[in-house]
Amino acid sequence: MLENNHKNIATFIHLSTFSRFVFPLGNFIAPILLWALNKGKSEFVDAHGKQAINFQISILLYTVIIGMLTIPFFIFKFMSGIDYIDFNGFENFHFNIHEPSPLLYFTGGLGILAVFGFLLELVFIVIASLKARDGELYRYPLTITFLK
Repeated sequence: MLENNHKNIATFIHLSTFSRFVFPLGNFIAPILLWALNKGKSEFVDAHGKQAINFQISILLYTVIIGMLTIPFFIFKFMSGIDYIDFNGFENFHFNIHEPSPLLYFTGGLGILAVFGFLLELVFIVIASLKARDGELYRYPLTITFLK
């Protein structure tokens, strides 16, 4: 039988990923510290710690991939009108809302995907915390297993 202490630690491991809103890389540092200090106490805590860390690393990987796909399109689109010899290209810089570029649709779609992914991440973290509180193991969806 699981002790309430182990359930609480597992819950706080998941919730500690929200510390990224307080300090940079908090979503990695806080769960790793909590997991490293408490993984020997229980298999339950160890499993939840690995799940939380694997999920955060997976989210980072997905974010980097989306960013790598999106940023070059913005750079090429907005820099295409700049004349690098005379540096007066901003006179010809304009937005045409009647004929938007297909790149705008692509990058906008990736941006919407990123926002949707962020909201899903928050929901999954809350669900994992509630499952840990109830003494159940939760496997995050779309998680790559880095720590076994």
